Amino acid sequence: DVQLQALGRLGASWGSLGLSCTASGLAMEEYPIGWFRQAPGKQREGVSCISSSPASRTYYADSVKGRFTISRDNRRNTVSLEMNGLKYEDAGTYYCATCQVVYGSLIGSDYWGRGTLVTVSS
Repeated sequence: DVQLQALGRLGASWGSLGLSCTASGLAMEEYPIGWFRQAPGKQREGVSCISSSPASRTYYADSVKGRFTISRDNRRNTVSLEMNGLKYEDAGTYYCATCQVVYGSLIGSDYWGRGTLVTVSS
């Protein structure tokens, strides 16, 4: 039984936040893993994806390029998303999932975790 779990943590600086996705029943290094988010009243959108190891190629939505960084730690079976320069429009429920990039669009695939809420306030 595969389970993905997303957890949030405070970032190292003001306006930053980190998310971590861990998995049970799945060796994350063998799968592309990504982050998706959904704001209230809006469609879910792909944020970032990292390909399987060892390549670990990264993909970012235009809205987060230069601000968010996705990475993986295979020893801990974890994929993280560091979010800097947070904006109000970054708020929403974030999900980690296996992912793929199809014709330049990030889509989720087989396995999804439950979401974790990110709020942005002044």
